[in-house]
Amino acid sequence: MSQDTPQTPFDRIGGEPAIRRMVDRFYDLMDADPAFADLRAMHAEDLFPMRVSLTGFLTAWMGGPRTWFDRENSCIMSLHRGLGISRETAAQWVQAMGQAARETVNDPPFVDAMMQALAHMSAGMAPPPNQDAA
Repeated sequence: MSQDTPQTPFDRIGGEPAIRRMVDRFYDLMDADPAFADLRAMHAEDLFPMRVSLTGFLTAWMGGPRTWFDRENSCIMSLHRGLGISRETAAQWVQAMGQAARETVNDPPFVDAMMQALAHMSAGMAPPPNQDAA
């Protein structure tokens, strides 16, 4: 990459291998830590398909190959509609992803910016305060 080409978040984080490490740590935390039990209960027993999908989504979202977006017929928000995501499970997702990112990505300003964006996205998947999940 030339110095004239802006670095994408995908490049900055270290490409797909770094994203895969972060995603694997996220799902390992979700699978083992009781603090994330409600979030874990929303997923199938086999987390491998989710590991692949989230790695693909984050790869494309961060400016890497857009394979995930080319393959999916819906946006990430639409894919999660109707799953019964609560504000609590959305917060668990952010907490687990934040921990995974801090443990696997050695770039605190990048992690902070990424988590701010992901927290906003996650909050949009849960019902507003004082409204039941649909």
